[in-house]
Amino acid sequence: MKRILILTALVVALQAKAQKKDDLLAYQVPYFTWGKGLGITSPDSAFLMNIRFRLQNRIGITTISGSDFSVNEVEARVRRLRLRLDGYLYNPKLTYVIQLSFSRGDIDFEDSGFPNIIRDAMIIYNFNRHFALGLGQTKLPGNRQRVVSSGDLQLPDRSIVNAVFNIDRDFGLQAYYRSRFNRFHYVLRGALSNGEGRNFNTAQKGIAATGRIELLPLGEFKNNGDYFEGDLAREPKPKISMGITYSNNENAKRAGGQLGKFLYEARDIKTSMADFLLKYNGLALATEFIWRDAENPITYDPANPTVQQHVFVGHGENYQASYVWKNNYEVVGRYSRVTPAPEIQTLDPRTQQVTLGVNKYLRGHRVKLQTEFTYETFTWLQATRPNSDGWIWRFQIEAGI
Repeated sequence: MKRILILTALVVALQAKAQKKDDLLAYQVPYFTWGKGLGITSPDSAFLMNIRFRLQNRIGITTISGSDFSVNEVEARVRRLRLRLDGYLYNPKLTYVIQLSFSRGDIDFEDSGFPNIIRDAMIIYNFNRHFALGLGQTKLPGNRQRVVSSGDLQLPDRSIVNAVFNIDRDFGLQAYYRSRFNRFHYVLRGALSNGEGRNFNTAQKGIAATGRIELLPLGEFKNNGDYFEGDLAREPKPKISMGITYSNNENAKRAGGQLGKFLYEARDIKTSMADFLLKYNGLALATEFIWRDAENPITYDPANPTVQQHVFVGHGENYQASYVWKNNYEVVGRYSRVTPAPEIQTLDPRTQQVTLGVNKYLRGHRVKLQTEFTYETFTWLQATRPNSDGWIWRFQIEAGI
């Protein structure tokens, strides 16, 4: 009997101690860390949230023509204002990404008709360091310049090739696999998505299938340098990445598949992409080629056949070169060209841009000053309208954590 009493008292004491520990845990504050953003970890380490923001404030001027430098248009706006949350939930393998946008030019208002602030909303399970599977809305595995964050660009905006042909974001299932043979690394990405773009509730019958392969024959880049522009990491040895993407969007309702004005009839849109990247000791060279095809790309309003909306079929090419000095000044040159296919050459001109940019990195891509001068030409290949040209100047400050 005495032993039973002693054992009971011991159990009660242990329970009281555990309860006291739980009560103390409830009053403990989270752990805060500072690195890539502000990190918050729950006292029991079951939840991690990393908070980041960034903004891009821009001014710009467009001239009337290439010879008349009178001001045609003035740009003065917050180009991007983003809030990003990421971390894990109850298990470090179960991660999430949330990204919201708030500036008018960043919410797809003109094409979608509503303030589309949700950019990313993704739940990802990381099976191991090689393979991950995610469900939700985020960027599709498209061309390299689109996959690179807009906060990691060398110039204020991506190229006109990306603006016309990129496949942007979509909701669906995405898979990611990364491995290597000796020093030969490779990345496989795939997605099955609804094909409608950001934040649409219903979809046409059909699906968008996208696949991408990246080959890194000389090994991995420092600090994931194949996913930010410019060689800020100053690769000590040459590094190369080659990428190929193919996307088939069945019954797309919008002119760009996931982006653009709404068509009057759905179309199957096929997009092929190829890109190349080289970085070494401050030098960076990048190229992209994109082709888009759709059968019968022009659609007409049934109520008024004189009104049309079309898929931009054709091809684009982009060439970009840069050098960053050790004092973090950088010079960038870019040539871009978008050529419409014969079916739409009476509707769209061939567009070319030649750009020279100068940057000052104050804290890498997080805080930087950017300026660019661009000469732009519009050439009507079937001479249905007069050709034109003009100059663009932009200055942008980016700040973020």
